[in-house]
Amino acid sequence: MPTYTYEARDAAGKTRRSTIEASDQSEATAALSQKGFVVLSIEEKAVSRGGKLGGTVPETELVMFTRQLATMIDAGLPLVQSLSALTEQTTHKNFRPILQQITSTIETGEPLSTTLAKFGQVFDRLYVNMVKAGESGGVLAEILDRLAGYLEASSKLRKKVKSSMSYPVIVTGIATVIVTFLLIKVIPVFEGIYKDFNAKLPAPTQFLIDVSHLLTNLWYILFPGLAASVWGFLKYIKTGTGKARWDTIKVKFPVFGPLLQKIAVSRFARTFAQLIRSGVPIIETLEIVAASSGNYLIEVATLDAKQAIEKGEGIAPALSRHKIFPVMIIRMISAGEATGKVDQMLEKISDFYDSEIDATLTGFTALIEPLMIAGLGCVIGGIVLAMFMPIFKLHEIVSQ
Repeated sequence: MPTYTYEARDAAGKTRRSTIEASDQSEATAALSQKGFVVLSIEEKAVSRGGKLGGTVPETELVMFTRQLATMIDAGLPLVQSLSALTEQTTHKNFRPILQQITSTIETGEPLSTTLAKFGQVFDRLYVNMVKAGESGGVLAEILDRLAGYLEASSKLRKKVKSSMSYPVIVTGIATVIVTFLLIKVIPVFEGIYKDFNAKLPAPTQFLIDVSHLLTNLWYILFPGLAASVWGFLKYIKTGTGKARWDTIKVKFPVFGPLLQKIAVSRFARTFAQLIRSGVPIIETLEIVAASSGNYLIEVATLDAKQAIEKGEGIAPALSRHKIFPVMIIRMISAGEATGKVDQMLEKISDFYDSEIDATLTGFTALIEPLMIAGLGCVIGGIVLAMFMPIFKLHEIVSQ
């Protein structure tokens, strides 16, 4: 049930400020009046992304809600009835109170887009503006269906990238654990054996023994220091300067750089296409695309293009100043401007890059497995070989 913050004057003339729960604002006002209060002001208390219970709302829940709401509205069901039905069938503990709050607010006559904007961390600016455009044009069902398709495509791309990156991360973690175990537990055993030789050990063997000493004697400094470094790096790249530098460096990586650029450009094109097709004004579209791009270079380029377009320049010339956008994209957008089909061109760009990303990830997944196995074999094999080198040269050590 929604919570309302009120300011009222009691029978003694004293001003009171507090909260009250009610199904809507009129019910809250009536309840206060029955207590002898004169209501001076009352407004609905804002709730966070997780509603009263807190927490997060999974993207799958949002996609399902959007798709089902589009189907119900397209079938002719009233908006309030559709929201009530979706609220009843929603089992997610964080999403349910949000839908209850939305339904109660819609019953008071407030537009859906305005209501959704109160829950900005669940329904982002792109979502709210597309719903607003659907309400203005009387095509809310079509816009919601298109929005659900966009969310599904974005989610599918993210999952594909994460699944492709999970294998090397797991293998790297296993390799780190194995190497650490060898350095801490196994190498000291060999060191005790080689001490009896009283001879100079080969350089690789001595290096591993020194590293083992470092880990066993200074672990209380090394491991916290490593954890602090990782934490500091993650904090730094969330700042404005850090994000700018990190996004600039990422696209220059030998293998991952082009892939990350394709992902960023695909997201830019798909978001841009959906907003234009939904009837959102071009300037507002560019602001939303910049905010939801997830990449500093795309964000800067989009905001710069917005300023140029406000001065009367075309989209393609405004974007062509930035190297993050390949020449093919600029030419396709230019052709779209000439024919009045910018949204279709952007959609084709996004589909093209999605197929390119899919092909790159497929090749990367097929190639990374033997490379990781070979790398792991070289590391472990190198450690074993370095530890057995004194035995291979036993006659030289004995002679010393």
